Amino acid sequence: MPFFLISFSIDNNFNLECCLIVQIRENWYNWSIIKGKIMAIDKYEIVIGCEIHTQLLTKTKAFCACENRYGGMPDTRVCPVCLGLPGAMPRVSKGYVELGAVAGLALNCNIARFTKFDRKHYFYPDLAKGYQITQYDIPLCSDGYVDLPFIHYSKDEQPGGEKCREVNFKGENCIIENEGSKYRRVRIERIHLEEDVGKSLHIEGKHSYIDYNRCGTPLIEIVTKPDISSPEEAALFMQTVQEILRYVKVTKGNLEEGNMRCDANINLNVWEDGKLYHTPISEIKNLNSFRAIKDACTYEAQRQLKEFQEDRQEFNPGYKVTMGWDEVKGVTTVQRTKNSFVDYRFVVEPDIKPFSVDEDLIKRASQKVGELPEQKRTRFKKEFGLSDFDVETLTSSRELALWFEEASSKSKSPKRVANLILSELLAQLNEQKKAITDIALSPAHITELADALEESKITSKQGKEVFAEMLSTNKMPSVIIKEKGMEVVSNAGEIEKIVDDVLAANPKAIEDFKAGKTNVVGWLMGQVMKASQGKANPKQATEFVNKKLSEITNN
Repeated sequence: MPFFLISFSIDNNFNLECCLIVQIRENWYNWSIIKGKIMAIDKYEIVIGCEIHTQLLTKTKAFCACENRYGGMPDTRVCPVCLGLPGAMPRVSKGYVELGAVAGLALNCNIARFTKFDRKHYFYPDLAKGYQITQYDIPLCSDGYVDLPFIHYSKDEQPGGEKCREVNFKGENCIIENEGSKYRRVRIERIHLEEDVGKSLHIEGKHSYIDYNRCGTPLIEIVTKPDISSPEEAALFMQTVQEILRYVKVTKGNLEEGNMRCDANINLNVWEDGKLYHTPISEIKNLNSFRAIKDACTYEAQRQLKEFQEDRQEFNPGYKVTMGWDEVKGVTTVQRTKNSFVDYRFVVEPDIKPFSVDEDLIKRASQKVGELPEQKRTRFKKEFGLSDFDVETLTSSRELALWFEEASSKSKSPKRVANLILSELLAQLNEQKKAITDIALSPAHITELADALEESKITSKQGKEVFAEMLSTNKMPSVIIKEKGMEVVSNAGEIEKIVDDVLAANPKAIEDFKAGKTNVVGWLMGQVMKASQGKANPKQATEFVNKKLSEITNN
């Protein structure tokens, strides 16, 4: 059944204006009746481009020798260079450009062989110099992409689904296939180097304060094409970029610390009476969580649609509104407007000469990239026959993935290794709030335990006991098994004798089995395991119990 929403308003000249929104089959259609003329909004779509600012893991700041780290007493890690004092000369820190190149290669970009720095002027209290050293027309990296796995999309957004978008905003195909899996491609226009600004502290009272410790922190800014079509996709893109850059050790990627932030540029394509309109672009600044990205874009899309219905304002290429996100109120608020890039008065940085990027630097950067998370997942599924869930978890960090690989490479059962890590080890790490690098346990411990279980040297119940002891003492599983006398009895003669003794001691159980009570088999197995002190090979013991009962019944 259709669902109708109707709103009316009358202006001073008594002209009737109303808006009718009709939901039919989960698609939204909008009609505006303005001064007697019916305007039909057939549909609309969201267009999003992201700018991700990421702090780099250099030892020093971008253009001075101040320590690059998070936290500490305000204004204690500053110098004349990062404060922009007269006569202070910047210099490019060692490793800054190389880390930028690592990020670019990890995100499939081309690396410029020649580049430069520029000055971007704007006047905020947290910008000590009155300008920011950045890159303008010759960025270090360009023309990259990130492929988002469709496994993270809802079914109706996957290929073949009703809401699946197969082309980008320019009508170009944006679904690609690799190794049998399909992905949505988000193109990266550029990645450029720049420095961070100070941090504003809004403490209780009338005044705000500035901590300049963050001034000069090395950043990269990742700028996408407007290929993202939903708030959920924007959050997924941010998560994917975070994962990749953490893998290659470019950044910590901690959003709560501010070393990774997102600006979302968003507007709408609106079809009204068969004609396409574009709403003005809003830039939502400093989104510092995946939830904030999703919620802010969702709200802003709704706000823009309502605004378009009211004033018919269209896209202007030289105009953009900068918005802030009020997480408490759940609304975007206007911060400022900017008419063009001329406002920034870009000029070439005169204190840092343009420079070439040599092939040795690019080669070193390429070696640091290595195998990326999605490549590992594809390989793990092929080599070890693991599920999507298993590989997603095992590759959640580079350290865990390498740990699993080492453990499984020497094991007779990589699947058991994976199960032990997923069900036992990660459960303990999560409970203790630790990472894989925080424990003394080695991959060899898991390898030995997995093989002991695979060869039925111990039961699954004993395996849990061995794991707990191994975790607390760091002893190898073979040592624990020997100390506790857990070796499973696999000698056929010994097991057969135990089964014979149990059957002889329980004639009533045999009579119950003859009467058709087959559940007695489980009870008898319990007695066998009790008699063997849990050491009898369960598989062999079950076979002997069934064989003996069958012989007794037939006789």
